Amino acid sequence: MNYYDIIVWILNWLRVYEPVNSFLEKYGIAIILKLFIIFVVAVIVLAFVALTVMLLTWLERKVFAHVQARFGPMVTGWHGLLQPIADGVKLFFKEDIVPAKADKWLFTIAPFIVFVPAFLVFVPIPFGKSLIVQDLRVGIIYIIAVSAISPIGVLVAGWASNNKYSLLGALRAAAQDISYEVPLALSALAVVLLAGSLSTQDIVAKQQDIWFIFLMPLGFIIFLIASIAEMGRIPFDLQESEQELVAGFFTEYSGAKFVFFFLAEYAHLFAIAGIITTLFLGGWIGPLIPFLHPEISYFIWFLIKCYAVIFFAMWLRGTVPRVRIDQLLGIGWKVMTPLALINLLLYGFLMALGVI
Repeated sequence: MNYYDIIVWILNWLRVYEPVNSFLEKYGIAIILKLFIIFVVAVIVLAFVALTVMLLTWLERKVFAHVQARFGPMVTGWHGLLQPIADGVKLFFKEDIVPAKADKWLFTIAPFIVFVPAFLVFVPIPFGKSLIVQDLRVGIIYIIAVSAISPIGVLVAGWASNNKYSLLGALRAAAQDISYEVPLALSALAVVLLAGSLSTQDIVAKQQDIWFIFLMPLGFIIFLIASIAEMGRIPFDLQESEQELVAGFFTEYSGAKFVFFFLAEYAHLFAIAGIITTLFLGGWIGPLIPFLHPEISYFIWFLIKCYAVIFFAMWLRGTVPRVRIDQLLGIGWKVMTPLALINLLLYGFLMALGVI
């Protein structure tokens, strides 16, 4: 089952699906019901992403505050829980400024080019045994391919802004993405080799006895570092670098357009945590929680693992200084890529010998 099947089951339980489907089939437009259900699934996923982003913005402020021995948000709601809502309202009502010499069309669509892939990457991520939008047979290839689109939006934003700092940040982002996409894909390929499938659900199922983090610790470390670099978070935030580039590629953005970059950043953070959980931490696998439906139990275990990864990324951002661009690229090409190749060859050799 997936989200689509669950909604169909709910409509059948309400005794709505069959009458509506029969009526539409009579006029040859049954596709409308399918499109409506797909739209509902998209809205559910989008609402979940939006709520998750709101929670992550609050959580990151709190983690930073504890790292720096202070309180963080405390005034707006209990312990500042309503602060993300206040921030969202403020950003949406801020003036949307477009530079006079910017390429207005590209300047407008760039935030969407960045956000849409960050949203689409959730399609094959299994939040539970049945909580998945679609279990794709090429799930890992889909995730890597879709994730590679976002840097195009960053490049477009930097170029369209007609600002040298924005363009420099965008070029840094492109160089960074190319450098770390290779080890990230190679380490994911090693997991595919172990699981014998590109399907995310199959990869989780193969970890019933032992998580892949214990079978492939080097691959996990490579994937984790490459993922943080892909997200552009400290110590790899060379595309923004506020102290150097005044915010980098989105320097000229404000209002609703800036919100989409903001949403994409935190949606990407949660998506990466979900991918790491799926590939190395057993996904939704965990002991059943008493008195809860198994699917709810699976979902809770998935979230616990995801937020453990997210906490690590936030803690890292609050404690580690930024690296230089030459150090960043050097680590990617001279250290990460060779190690990822060695990891892939090692596990290919062990599987050929029948050790694993």
